[in-house]
Amino acid sequence: MAQLTSEQVALLNEPHIAQVVTLMPDGSPQISPVWIDTDGSDVLFNTALGRVKTDNMERDARVAVGVYDAANPTSRVVNIRGRVTEITEDGADAHIDKLAKKYTGTDSYGGHNPDQTRVIVRITPDNITGR
Repeated sequence: MAQLTSEQVALLNEPHIAQVVTLMPDGSPQISPVWIDTDGSDVLFNTALGRVKTDNMERDARVAVGVYDAANPTSRVVNIRGRVTEITEDGADAHIDKLAKKYTGTDSYGGHNPDQTRVIVRITPDNITGR
């Protein structure tokens, strides 16, 4: 497992949109913009079951994540190749509210849909590059 540096953790803790790449059944890449979080070791994001990226990750755990600081895109960037090590419903509604606070400043996520099951996706890095 690769380790995030303190500078990379700081970047991930800021409200920058991440690009998550999953693999389609034919092996082609599928890119999704997501809000992210980190526990200092792994990258976390929130999505709903039944989406293309979720289906892809359940079939093939290999993913890539890219994040950059739009104000400093050539100096502050992190790219991660890793594996999905957990997809859980536990705490997912509270997690999306936490991300909404980080990214929009609101106390709760405005897109709550009772017909969707929210999940937290945990990505464990195998390789990390960036500044």
